[in-house]
Amino acid sequence: MSYEDFVDAVAERARLSAPQATAISHATLETLADRISGGEAADLAALLPDRLAEHLYKPASREPADPFGRGEFVRRVAARADVDVPVASAGIQAVFTTLREAVKLREFEDMVAQLPQELGELLAPVGPSDGGRRWGH
Repeated sequence: MSYEDFVDAVAERARLSAPQATAISHATLETLADRISGGEAADLAALLPDRLAEHLYKPASREPADPFGRGEFVRRVAARADVDVPVASAGIQAVFTTLREAVKLREFEDMVAQLPQELGELLAPVGPSDGGRRWGH
């Protein structure tokens, strides 16, 4: 999936402008990199276009995952993308749906395994071609 296709899918799913979809995509990936191990972030990054992958890279000093929950995840994305919490929540869900389509299923499942169950609703597919599958554990 190209960078433009990824951002367009996020914009369509969350009903966002292209600039908002771009900001939320970047912010979500940066926050995801905070929440998962550096190795898992690198595995995901290897499957994405460079302009998305660069938001998943972490310095070695941040290698371990930072254990925060849903509320903090949404707050961090909202702050990074400069949007309000409801817009961030919708955008995060659209980013995760699009990420699931952009990477190998096994990599997506490995990422999900590192996230707390309370993030499950943000992992629920939204928008076109979601296949009705639910993620989270």
